Amino acid sequence: MVILCGGRGTRLQHQTRSIPKPMVEIGGYPIVWHVIQIYLAQGFRRFLLLTGYRGEHITRFVRGQGWPGGAEIRCLDTGSDTPTGGRLYFAADELADEEFCLTYADGVADIDLERLLAYHAGHDAAATMTVVRPELPFGVAECRADGVVTAFSEKPRSDQWVNGGFFCLRPEFLELLRPDSVLEREPLAGLAVGRELRAFRHEGFWGCMDTYKDAVVLNDLWASGAAPWKLWG
Repeated sequence: MVILCGGRGTRLQHQTRSIPKPMVEIGGYPIVWHVIQIYLAQGFRRFLLLTGYRGEHITRFVRGQGWPGGAEIRCLDTGSDTPTGGRLYFAADELADEEFCLTYADGVADIDLERLLAYHAGHDAAATMTVVRPELPFGVAECRADGVVTAFSEKPRSDQWVNGGFFCLRPEFLELLRPDSVLEREPLAGLAVGRELRAFRHEGFWGCMDTYKDAVVLNDLWASGAAPWKLWG
């Protein structure tokens, strides 16, 4: 299990001047802790965290935690300014030519990883990407052709599917990467052109800590005691 932890969090500058984005907290725990817990709760035990900007904070946190027995969580420094695909490129030797899961350190979901893995195993494409329909940040006006507004929908879910992270990748995917690769551009776009990328549709909860407002929403959900991504006891 690989987690991309190198981001600067430029849209969370008031919180990330002194810490990396994965260390921004939800309910007193860094968001990367929540991501790890989602996987731990569903049987994953080996983790490789690809660090970058102020990565020493993540390494110190990982070493200081009391993880469940059998869990192996390591950090690999992949450079402060390395793009997402480049981080994975520099970790290729650590992955031992095996299929692996990959996700970002700033997104949480009530995803069923067993279903994701089964879907991935059911095709022979190089990669599976979880796609989600995020909640829009504003209300939507429903209009007739003559311009009459008939109703409002308050923050509906998007009709479009977007990259939600939570990937399953086969070893050949690593051959597409270079030190300057941006994961979401050439590597994944190239697979799509070659029909080698499959989408696993996740209809449940998904939240990404991209802005201060996102951080407030996720913290409020956690404080309510009903955080949808809390799959552990």
